[in-house]
Amino acid sequence: MPKPSVAELRPVVHPTGLKDRRSGEHWAGRMYMREVSLRITRYLVGARVTPNQLTHLMVAAGVAAGVALLIPGWPGAVLGALLIQVYLLLDCVDGEVARWRKQTSITGVYLDRVGHYLSEAALLVGAGLRASDLFHEDGSSTQWQWAFIGTVSALGAILIKAETDLVDVARARSGLPAAQDAAATPRSSGMALARKLASALKFHRLVGGVEASLFILVAGLADAVHGDLLFTRIAVAALAAIAVLQTVLHLVSILASSRLR
Repeated sequence: MPKPSVAELRPVVHPTGLKDRRSGEHWAGRMYMREVSLRITRYLVGARVTPNQLTHLMVAAGVAAGVALLIPGWPGAVLGALLIQVYLLLDCVDGEVARWRKQTSITGVYLDRVGHYLSEAALLVGAGLRASDLFHEDGSSTQWQWAFIGTVSALGAILIKAETDLVDVARARSGLPAAQDAAATPRSSGMALARKLASALKFHRLVGGVEASLFILVAGLADAVHGDLLFTRIAVAALAAIAVLQTVLHLVSILASSRLR
């Protein structure tokens, strides 16, 4: 079976509005990964691999990124960031293959969401374990408090996603359709302004997989120059603080909006 061209694939696997989804499309997907994924997808649409199998590979790459952070020195930070890019690529490709073959399914959507939970949590836990100095990279004993702080940031990242997903669960169980994007705007003018400011600063994105991996990479490279784990520990502490703050602010934002009405 001849491979479809990129021009043939694009209108089918990138339907109108795909890249403009308010919360469904990552900035890296819009900037470059969707163009890369198209070139990979054209080779996979005729292969025996299924969309769900690609999702399983996505999860494996994401979890492996967290494990890679246990490798001492800058190589672990670099490998972790590269594996997150593979994770993002597969996150694009599985849906594109499913749309081309008309094999989209509820199971696929569910596996995709679970994959995001697992992968981003694994990355943040891995960062905490890295900061705890498991292999005594700086000559001191293992400092488990950093593993705990990394786990806190992972829990926060999971809760942020759960808060968003549970809006749809609550609406479905109440017999309501999915909330429209406009419903996300807080009813209070003060809350709306605060939400705009937070959105403009985009600090909350740091606990996302791509952003966190790059943040940890920069910290790892700085550590290589400095000769210890100071910058990784600063990064882990910052990620935990952002995750906790964003968990609270995101919940307040949802309750103050019309998404549950």
